[in-house]
Amino acid sequence: RGGWYSTHDCLTVYISLLNSDLRTSRARLLEMFTDTTCDPEIMKNATDTYFSLLQGFIASLDGTKQENKLRFMQNFKWTDTLQGNTPSAQQDAIFELVSMAFNVAIWHTKFASRLAGKEKYVHIPRLITPAEKGRDLEPRVMDTYMVQCKAEAQEVTIARAIELKHNATLIAALAFETANFYQKADHTLNTLEPECSSKWRKYLQLKQHFYMAYAYCYHGQTLLVSDKCGESIRSLQEAEKCYSRAEALCKEYRQTKGPGSTAKPSEQLFFTTLGGLIKNTLQKCERENGFIYFHKVPAEVPQLELKASYGLAEPISFEFPALSEQCTPEVYTTFDLTKGAKAEKAKPKQEEDVKPMKEPDLKPQKDTGCVIS
Repeated sequence: RGGWYSTHDCLTVYISLLNSDLRTSRARLLEMFTDTTCDPEIMKNATDTYFSLLQGFIASLDGTKQENKLRFMQNFKWTDTLQGNTPSAQQDAIFELVSMAFNVAIWHTKFASRLAGKEKYVHIPRLITPAEKGRDLEPRVMDTYMVQCKAEAQEVTIARAIELKHNATLIAALAFETANFYQKADHTLNTLEPECSSKWRKYLQLKQHFYMAYAYCYHGQTLLVSDKCGESIRSLQEAEKCYSRAEALCKEYRQTKGPGSTAKPSEQLFFTTLGGLIKNTLQKCERENGFIYFHKVPAEVPQLELKASYGLAEPISFEFPALSEQCTPEVYTTFDLTKGAKAEKAKPKQEEDVKPMKEPDLKPQKDTGCVIS
């Protein structure tokens, strides 16, 4: 205002504004991760704003297939789930893109417990520095999170099926599939270093045994309805065994040291109710067998060859937003990385620690045992 600017001056101001908008939108997105009032719509708006600007440092803006010269301009740091407070650092905008996308996905799993999206394998292979073992972007960790997300989403389906009093066959099948999800997630981590994965694996194992107990309990009810009382008793005995193992694993999980907060699933109503259900159903079967059926209880456990006809809903596919309108070829050509590199050498910046984001302490509801992430 009150003066004249050359084209170069205008572009310099514009570039400054672009960098400022990028920093501001990033700071806002980080705030949303710990804001208890944030919902999926607010998160999407914050995510789209930041990612659309960040793509100006990744996508080709000069009409060629050459790498964006701005990609390696800024150094980014992230701490990892299984590595404590030791940060990873890469001077690569794609590292920032996939790391932030990973955290957005984790936020969606946490919001679901009070929609993790599509895999990020499109961009991860493009990283110049591959993810180290045990880091959040390492394939074993990513695969485990994805399988666990499916298992925890299906937990909600099971709770809903029980609430609506669906037939025992359906509930048994859902529980069996959910237990298999947790087992698969556990096996995915079995080659990871124990100091990183032991606590996580204990959690996955206790959930596997818990849902196997559910499967055998409801399968026993189905067998009883089919007048197979002996097999029903054996199925419920196995449910009791799985439930006892889940209880023991809950104690082991709480005593195991490792990164992350410690859940208390054995104190949830959803967990304790199953123990009473197994006990009461087994007593009922034994009474009826003593008065009516007189069946021999087999030594072998009835096979759970179950396939759920209902389960997970179709996931909402995730796509990065379109390139921001601020990221134009004119702005791109104005960036001079050689000057930036010289300035960086002349005045080295002091290393800053990555500040941990404190997760809000939300108490789980008493009527559910589903604690996602």
